[in-house]
Amino acid sequence: MKATLYTIIALMAFAANSLLCRMALAGGYIDPWNFTIIRLLSGAVCLGIIMTVYTYNIRRKSAKNDDMLNNAILKDKGSWLSSVSLVVYALCFSIAYVELDTGTGALILFSAVQLTMIGWGIYQKEQLSTLQWGALLVALAGFIYLMLPSAAVPSLLGAMIMAISGAAWGIYSIRGKVCVSPLRTTGFNFIRSLVAIPILLLAGMSYLVEVSIEGVLLACLSGAVASGIGYSLWYVAMPLLKSTQAAVVQFCVPVLAAIAGMLFLSEPLTMRFIVASAVILGAVSIFVLNKKTVKA
Repeated sequence: MKATLYTIIALMAFAANSLLCRMALAGGYIDPWNFTIIRLLSGAVCLGIIMTVYTYNIRRKSAKNDDMLNNAILKDKGSWLSSVSLVVYALCFSIAYVELDTGTGALILFSAVQLTMIGWGIYQKEQLSTLQWGALLVALAGFIYLMLPSAAVPSLLGAMIMAISGAAWGIYSIRGKVCVSPLRTTGFNFIRSLVAIPILLLAGMSYLVEVSIEGVLLACLSGAVASGIGYSLWYVAMPLLKSTQAAVVQFCVPVLAAIAGMLFLSEPLTMRFIVASAVILGAVSIFVLNKKTVKA
């Protein structure tokens, strides 16, 4: 029950990230640069508070008994490379949502994340079954279908930028697989990402006069609530889920984002998006669930 509750809230938070960003940018309340600054800053503050409480509890347990796992957790402080990936993800995410609908952006982001991680596995010479290869090709076909010229085709530039965002988050996720404490790693990576704020501020300085209270609030909600609290709950839920369950439930995010875009931004739900979502998410589900790999 606890795993289900945490998972549902975390997935809603991930979908809310897309909605809040699109709402802020489509409404002209803020620009992508300053949205990213506030999102990273508020996320770092929220995660910093959560991480402080978490670390205090770990230290208290370590004081009672010399636990090697707890000691390893306390040494886990993220990395600069992961922080760079985080900044690229957050900035491209914001820039892309100037052009893309909520659901379409989430679908492209999700697809790019999964394809990046799958591509890394292939590069590492992971052997795939015939079914997995077929599922991968179908997923790519679904993405191509989504981008075929039509009246409802997403912005090509926006899609490319969102794909870069997804690739960056894919890299971040790959690097995160080796960390001992995902919560501490993400918290420290958010804090490290603040080094990029002067550069982002320089780029977004000319837009400061256009930043509204609504834009600041939406960015804070995206950073502190949807990112900070959302990631924290997800990392609590993950150990309670099987690895395949954790991967598959994330497929709900583009669908939730599309529904949220319809309800709150009156965005149309096109047949192209429905078909592409069904093809891509179905194919990736088959890929993840098919654990039988060909032996070398």
